Amino acid sequence: MVEHRMVDVNGIRLHIAEQGTGPLVVLLHGFPESWHSWHRQFGPLADAGFRVVAPDQRGYGRSDHPDAVDAYTILHLVGDVVGLIRALGEEQAYVVGHDWGAPVAWHTALLRPDMVRAVAGLSVPPPFRGAQPPLAAMDEMYGGRFYWNYFERPGVADAEFAQDTRTTLRKFFHWGSGDAPHAGEGRQPLVDADRGWLVDMEDPEVLPAWFTEDDLDALTESFSRGFTGPLNWYRNIDRNWELTAAWHGARVTRPALYIYGDRDVVPAFPGTPELIGQLPGLMPNLWRKPLKLAGCGHWTQQERPDEVNTALIEFLEAHS
Repeated sequence: MVEHRMVDVNGIRLHIAEQGTGPLVVLLHGFPESWHSWHRQFGPLADAGFRVVAPDQRGYGRSDHPDAVDAYTILHLVGDVVGLIRALGEEQAYVVGHDWGAPVAWHTALLRPDMVRAVAGLSVPPPFRGAQPPLAAMDEMYGGRFYWNYFERPGVADAEFAQDTRTTLRKFFHWGSGDAPHAGEGRQPLVDADRGWLVDMEDPEVLPAWFTEDDLDALTESFSRGFTGPLNWYRNIDRNWELTAAWHGARVTRPALYIYGDRDVVPAFPGTPELIGQLPGLMPNLWRKPLKLAGCGHWTQQERPDEVNTALIEFLEAHS
């Protein structure tokens, strides 16, 4: 059974879910999600002989929500993972992340390779620091309409999303899924700041089979404190670029696995398809070529749990 508790980590308290015994596997969720996005991974990974732990990351769910925007930098987030591994009595862990959790996992492996047995990322590929700040680059490319730039505006997306949390999450999960109309057509997530993002998102009458009303209930409850903490992650994107200058050109050297859906909007971001194609040459310890899941949208481990679980278990066992 999955058990829940609070852990003191890196100056804050994190809520964690855990199951199983054996080598530690830390599962890091993305936006707008919670530990619950991994609930289909707990049983299979625990049965395979691993100790599975998924936190609500800082700003999410029952974990602490620091007020300061700059309390959500990539160094804070990596620090939380490092502190969590230590707090759980371990020296090393396998680190797996989806969406925003993937950059946290990749950067944990990049900054603290001594603590990472192996690393896997879902949806978001490994980081290769660009020549200019990302928010500024997207602002220039799309005239401020890229969703990162919309999220950057203090209080704006926060208010829009909090008007009806359940509807917001229902729309997001449908919009980003492989079941949505036009998924996988190379569209970019552009927002008219005057109208907001949700107004043009379809509100499905029926949820996809992999995302139940119970899943939506759990997710809605986890956002009872609003969206500001999670949105603050985006407000640090350029600050993260500045903070990681010392690692410009550095590559993740730990054993690595990358999984993505062919109908996911993120791998279609500008420059990302080219990066994914080059990963086998760029990543010295990429375990296999990137695993592309047919018909899968953004919510990788929820839309394709069996395929993701099989790939993760094979990867973890190969690096035990």
